Amino acid sequence: MIKAWIPLLLAAFFALAARHVAATSVTMVVPAHENSCLYALAKPNQKIAFYFAVQSGGAFDIDYLVSDPEFNVVLSGEKDRQGDFVFVAQHKGEYSFCFSNGMSTFAEKTVDVEISVEGEHLSRAKIPAAKPSPGAKAVTPNTADLEESMFRVSTQLSNYAHSQRAYRLRENRNFATVRSTESRVWSFALFETVLIVAMSVLQVFAVRTFFKARGPGAGARGFL
Repeated sequence: MIKAWIPLLLAAFFALAARHVAATSVTMVVPAHENSCLYALAKPNQKIAFYFAVQSGGAFDIDYLVSDPEFNVVLSGEKDRQGDFVFVAQHKGEYSFCFSNGMSTFAEKTVDVEISVEGEHLSRAKIPAAKPSPGAKAVTPNTADLEESMFRVSTQLSNYAHSQRAYRLRENRNFATVRSTESRVWSFALFETVLIVAMSVLQVFAVRTFFKARGPGAGARGFL
């Protein structure tokens, strides 16, 4: 009998998750001197969560601009590495989330973006009743406890996903620092090698010039 409820519990979980929040998570590349935008539909009084983090490119910073359907600026910033915002939609329509990489000369930026729009539905998801086997007693599940458990699981999963994004961001930035340090060490070693060779050649040239200037009989004439 318990096995018969497993598909229904899974269906209820996904239905409630879809009813509560509609989220979009993407990784986008913004080339140098270009703008890239994402769009989301929202209704008045709906909450919109907006998160972004620059994973790679340049100094890990980017310009962003969030506009409502009336082209009013909701959020904006310059040279920010990441941001996590929640705001309430005031107008019905399409909200734009744009990123600008105009400050970079040649470096493209890789940005993780997540946009979540709170869902509003008047009716709950319809879950079909299970058909008990002949001779078995029908069991009515406690839907209130089931919903509460599902929301707790959904919250924990969201927290885990947020932690994973933070760890990934830290790993990418640390790796970029290592690559930058490696490049600088290699450049310094190359410059040091070239400098040593140049100093050696200069010393040989100076010694040869010194002896050529004195000539073969310069030492003997010095004693007369």
